[in-house]
Amino acid sequence: MPQESYFTRTDEHTFESHIHTQGAWNTAEQHVAPSFGLLVHEIERDRDARRDDALMVTRASFDIYGTFTIDPVSVSTRVLRPGRTVELVEASLEQNGRAAIVVRAWLMKGFDTTDLAANELAPMPSRDDMEESTFALDWPGGAVRSIETRKQEEHPGRACSWTRPKVALVSGEEPSALARMTGLFDFANGLTPRARPEDVLFPNLDLTVHYLREPVGEWLGYDTTVTYSAVGTGLTHTVLHDDDGPFAVQSQGLTVRPGRG
Repeated sequence: MPQESYFTRTDEHTFESHIHTQGAWNTAEQHVAPSFGLLVHEIERDRDARRDDALMVTRASFDIYGTFTIDPVSVSTRVLRPGRTVELVEASLEQNGRAAIVVRAWLMKGFDTTDLAANELAPMPSRDDMEESTFALDWPGGAVRSIETRKQEEHPGRACSWTRPKVALVSGEEPSALARMTGLFDFANGLTPRARPEDVLFPNLDLTVHYLREPVGEWLGYDTTVTYSAVGTGLTHTVLHDDDGPFAVQSQGLTVRPGRG
C-alpha cells in the first residue's frame, strides 16, 4: 500500500522516498518537484532552530545536478552569508553521497509596506470555470498522479492551471504553506508543453522563484508561458497564484532535444 506522503523522515537529516515522488520522464527516477518543497521545509526548520525572528524566504534558486532514484535522500543546510535582517542559506539534497539538487535561498526581515503595495500582475481565472485536466493521463509516474489539476489552455505553451496535492510533503509533519506550495512549482513545465513529451525532451535544469509573500490555502495557480528557441534552449515562465492573488514568479531553464536525444 503506497504511503500517503512524498517523504518520511528516518532521522534528523534523512528521508525515505515514496512512490508519489516517481518521475515523469523516467519512472525509475524521482520527480524533482517534491524535493524542492522538502529543501525549503528544511531551510525553514534550520532557520527556526537558529533564530526566533522567522525571516521570510524571498528567493530560492534550485540547480538540478542530476537524476536520482526512489530511494532514501539526505538534506544538509548551511548559512553562506549570515545577517541580522538578511541572510543567504544553501541546502543540498544528496543520495549515496552525491548531490542531486542544490538550492540557495535569500531570507529577509519583513517590513510594513501596506501604503506602498502595488501589483500589475494579471489575475487568474477561477478554477470553478475550468475542466479537470488530463495532466495525469498525459504523463506517467506517481508524482503527476499525486496532484489534482484543472486547466484552461489557450494553446500548447500558454495556459492557466490550478493544482493541489493529494498527499502530505513529509509524513507526520506540518510544513509551512510556502514549503508545501514549493513542492508543486516544478510541475509548471509539464502543464502546457509546446511539444509532445514522447517526441521531444524538454527537462528543466533549474528553477528560480521570487516570492512576494507567504501563500495561503491549498490550491496553487499557474499562469504559464513556454518559449522554445531555435538553438535547443527554452524557458517556462510562470506567475504563481493562491486564492488571494499572485504571490511569486518563477522561471525554469530548459534543454530542448528533438527526437528525445
